[in-house]
Amino acid sequence: MTKKDSKNKSLFSVEIRDVSKSFNSVKALKNISLNINKGEFFSLLGPSGCGKTTLLRMIGGFENPSSGSVFIDGIDMLNIAPYERNTNMIFQHLALFPHLNVWDNIAFGLKMKNLSTRIINEKVLNSIELTRMDGFEKRKINELSGGQKQRVAMARALVNNPTVLLLDEPLGALDLQLRIQMQTELRRLHKSLASTFVFVTHDQGEAMAMSDRIAVMQDGEILQVGTPHEIYEMPKTKFVANFVGHSNLFDGYVSNNYKKNQYIVNIEGFKFIVNASNSLTNNQKVSIALRYESIYLKNKPNKNLEQSCEVRVQEKIYMGSFIRLITVSKYGIKFTVDLKKDDPLIKIKETDNLNLCWKIESLKILKS
Repeated sequence: MTKKDSKNKSLFSVEIRDVSKSFNSVKALKNISLNINKGEFFSLLGPSGCGKTTLLRMIGGFENPSSGSVFIDGIDMLNIAPYERNTNMIFQHLALFPHLNVWDNIAFGLKMKNLSTRIINEKVLNSIELTRMDGFEKRKINELSGGQKQRVAMARALVNNPTVLLLDEPLGALDLQLRIQMQTELRRLHKSLASTFVFVTHDQGEAMAMSDRIAVMQDGEILQVGTPHEIYEMPKTKFVANFVGHSNLFDGYVSNNYKKNQYIVNIEGFKFIVNASNSLTNNQKVSIALRYESIYLKNKPNKNLEQSCEVRVQEKIYMGSFIRLITVSKYGIKFTVDLKKDDPLIKIKETDNLNLCWKIESLKILKS
């Protein structure tokens, strides 16, 4: 059932119910269910080919589900064309009209609706002010920078005041500095509007920086939905742990119960202590993750809160803002470690022996 408020309207902007999509023998989406809140900045994050753009196009009406339903503001979108939905889409390649100037690009959709000149002018002017394109109204598209073209695409998408704005990797073609600037601009626009933003990206940093919540996708399925903090700090699967940030991933077996809600996981002879809210059984196979940056150098760990392992440095890599160490223990377990450049113990060399340390709470048990 659709969640309703007292006025019998859906509390969600978008509801995806058991949606699947097949292209001949290829299943692009597999029984997807998802609710996106009103006014939320929601990102679909995953590698190329995971189904995120297919799902976005389905919300916009450019693809039909093979099974399942899509609801916008509580209304079933079955047989409702894209132009009849209160959505707008910004495509990766922007799809601006090169023969029209900025004003006419933004006004194009309004003119197709045969609105009065007064209403068109009011809406276009408001959209131009919102996207800070004042003074560029008469410029042709080929006279604009990459960032300015992005703003025109946003202005055109927002001019109709859509309930849901769909963004298909719109920053993908920009260089790093401009991409960072446009991330800030998108967040500013989102905060100034009542619209829901649904944003597709393969860039985990981009999703983390802008989103209220994120859905991580792989092979046509949603693996985890949560806030950026939940996705990063509490990954549920090996894929999520390694796709969002960088983690050391280990497979082992539960050897025994250490204390209440703590277990010993044996990996290549080394006994990791892990916290677990759910009961684990002896010899149960588990996977655990330890973030690169959660490891530090310390000679005498606090045995109640920390664990340590002696390793030898195999490789030291300068990464700009930090130093990456590739290390191996006597058990044959490899640890990758990211250390701040100002760490007082950073003056180490390849082949040096070190004592790596981490907080027990930093180890996360994952689904296979």
